[in-house]
Amino acid sequence: MAKKIDEEKLAEAYNRALSLEKSGKLAEAAEAYREVLALDPDDHGGAAVRLAATGFGDTPLKAPEAYVETLFDQHADDFEDILVEQLGYCVPMTIRQRFQSLSLGPFMRMLDIGCGTGLAGDALNDMADDISGLDISENMVEIAYEKGLYDTLFVAEAEEFLDETDETPFDLIIAADVLPYLGTLDRFFAGAAANMEPGGIFAFSSETLPEERLKGAGYGVGPHHRFGHSLPYIEAQLAKAGFTTLEVTDINVRFENGEPTPGFLVIARLQA
Repeated sequence: MAKKIDEEKLAEAYNRALSLEKSGKLAEAAEAYREVLALDPDDHGGAAVRLAATGFGDTPLKAPEAYVETLFDQHADDFEDILVEQLGYCVPMTIRQRFQSLSLGPFMRMLDIGCGTGLAGDALNDMADDISGLDISENMVEIAYEKGLYDTLFVAEAEEFLDETDETPFDLIIAADVLPYLGTLDRFFAGAAANMEPGGIFAFSSETLPEERLKGAGYGVGPHHRFGHSLPYIEAQLAKAGFTTLEVTDINVRFENGEPTPGFLVIARLQA
């Protein structure tokens, strides 16, 4: 039986941790985040990621599922205003531009992983005959459904979906703004390859971080509690999964507190 969460104690510990982190008292904040994890092992508040960001915890393999689901469920209604209007996010349109430049498409079946409210589905709607969307947030998927952009929509965690689905293989898989919530990429890339037609296209964005944040592992958690990856790590994992890298473009993924967030837009092809 799942342990019942003491919501009052959890809220107190979490708010105390946030306050201590904001004031620069990172060691004390780390202790409070450990209290949060003890009260909520599923980690709806992302304490494990925050511990890693402060340097007082190990880098997790990925962001906790409960945290990602909660985060996007809470922000579904104002997601596009925050991401596009306030943070200057335009990765889906950049993907479209690069496809046109490389003369890629049209496609038969597209899977939009981390589809959110449908930004990539909207940007690429005329480039694929059949479009499926996948997101861990039910609230996000409901908004995407209302737009009528997708032929099929799924609510699931990305790696689990790719491991278990029996969908007809896709010739295009998009993952815009998914990697910032994943650390290791081997399972994700292998899952994408397993659900793709030979010669299919895999396009995704990533954020990167200074080398000291990556700690030689190829990935790490940044100050804004998202994962960044090194390009050599990404390319090695792509090759391991059977992809050939077609193009890597340096991009500004978004603005954060007025500062650009450097990253990559990667377009790869599954080897036949």
